[in-house]
Amino acid sequence: MTKRIIEFLRRCRLKPPHVVLRWLTSKILAELHQPIARWQDRTLRTDKLLKLLCANDLNNLWLELGKAHFPLFVNSISIKDYDIHCPGDSTRIISAAEDAIKHKVNLLGSGIIELGDKIPWNQDFKIRYTWPKIKSLRIQIIDFNKNNDIKIPWELSRLQWLIPVGQAYLLTGDERYALSVRKIVEDWIGDNPLGIGVNWSCTMEVALRSITLIWLFKVFYKSAAWKDNKFRSTFLKKVYLHGSFIRHNLEWSDVNGNHLTTNASALVIIGLFLTNGVAAKTWSKLGWKILTDELPKQVFQDGVNFEGSTAYHRFVTELFLLPALYRQSIGLKIKGSYIQCLCKMAEFINAYSRNDGLSPLWGDADDGRTIPFGGQNKNDHGYLTSIIGYVFNCKNFSFSSIKSPTEVFWTIGPRAIPNKTNAFKVPSSKAFPDSGVYILRNQDDLIFVNCGPVGMAGRGGHGHNDCLSFEASLKGHSLITDSGTFVYSADQKWRNDFRSTKFHNTPIIDDEEQNRFVDPDFLWSLYDDAKPEVRSWSINKDIDCFIGLHTGYQRLPSPVKPVRCIALEKSSH
Repeated sequence: MTKRIIEFLRRCRLKPPHVVLRWLTSKILAELHQPIARWQDRTLRTDKLLKLLCANDLNNLWLELGKAHFPLFVNSISIKDYDIHCPGDSTRIISAAEDAIKHKVNLLGSGIIELGDKIPWNQDFKIRYTWPKIKSLRIQIIDFNKNNDIKIPWELSRLQWLIPVGQAYLLTGDERYALSVRKIVEDWIGDNPLGIGVNWSCTMEVALRSITLIWLFKVFYKSAAWKDNKFRSTFLKKVYLHGSFIRHNLEWSDVNGNHLTTNASALVIIGLFLTNGVAAKTWSKLGWKILTDELPKQVFQDGVNFEGSTAYHRFVTELFLLPALYRQSIGLKIKGSYIQCLCKMAEFINAYSRNDGLSPLWGDADDGRTIPFGGQNKNDHGYLTSIIGYVFNCKNFSFSSIKSPTEVFWTIGPRAIPNKTNAFKVPSSKAFPDSGVYILRNQDDLIFVNCGPVGMAGRGGHGHNDCLSFEASLKGHSLITDSGTFVYSADQKWRNDFRSTKFHNTPIIDDEEQNRFVDPDFLWSLYDDAKPEVRSWSINKDIDCFIGLHTGYQRLPSPVKPVRCIALEKSSH
């Protein structure tokens, strides 16, 4: 704990006082809210909930919320009609749904795990370590002595593994699916009292879970299995309390990233879902203000997320997109600058996606999603170009080829799926100078070059020591690729190795890091040593060429600047 305080003070020493004050205020607010949350969880009765939501009758409220506009496709559709738009995907959905109702999961590379009749919500089931049921603020998130992975219970409690069950219900109308989801949700609620245990220890996880719960409601609200008044009251109460918890536990930092963005995205979605009531309207307005404030801070002018990661660029794009879709669906205004930024983010995805639809590995990746619908490769981000291009009529890129129609279908519906997929138009080579990404393209060739700053505005974050690294795919064959991420907090050594200079395709000098590690225990922090510089960038008919360097080794006794030239000869690939 002492080390973490020292690291925070180090980062804040040059920050404006109001930034430090905001962080301290958020921590005090979270502490004060903990006993209030426990009291709310025990005493919030149906009549009080109805009053908070400006409603008179529970069942009327339930139906009104169910029938209200929603940005995602939640209509019933036959398997036959669905397979016309997404050929063969119904088989995947039904199989995944059957596994889920049997409590079989595959999370974070675990392989298929059978959780048993009683789901271990507070356990790392890989090593059978169970976190204590204490106040969430007292949970030790990282403990290198125990080798546990807190992301296992977090991922399990996002409830995203239940999405195929909802999809299967819309395809078949089988009440088994509705009943199974109800029982699992009731079990989670019973085992995770508000503010107690590992699944309330990170507000981002609370936010992602709330988005899943709202989607599940929209799918199942008319089902026979969800008609019980006690369950209806308990369910809506939990959604409301998720919103209250997020509001009082916002993850402000000296440099805000995807955590605060997730918090804000969920506040908008919960607020718009609950519609009425002072708190719901306040959450929606606050969440949208945070999103509109943070978008230009977290996304460079060239449309690239500042965390230095393709996977997090995808995740953050979803986080900024879904609340915008929700607002649009009910007729609320979205600024042109916000839409323009989403289009630029999609343009970046279009530029880095290979012809097979897959993305280069750049920076961290835990494959986090806002609400995953498809079974495509985890490195396929192309659905976002189709969704954003279709909804906002973006003009700057081609989105005619849909590699993952499932994601597009369950977001927008069948109207966005063309009858015929047009031939994919290969984007041209393109520079993203603010983020330092340079992409050389030609037919089946794609070279992804990183010459950008360390991630998260010089803090490190989800960026790696990978300045001057590149990935190369020639004639459709991936020849040189990054090693990826492997693990976060479960193993300190592997975490630091996989983000180190030596694990990347970039020059290393005297066995030194291009950006020094602040401390081996600070798994998301780096010093900002390697300042990038681009000497030349040229595109012509025969050869595209990049030349760049960085200053990370100027601190050595014999200072040196590594310079790298990468050229793509188009005729010979």
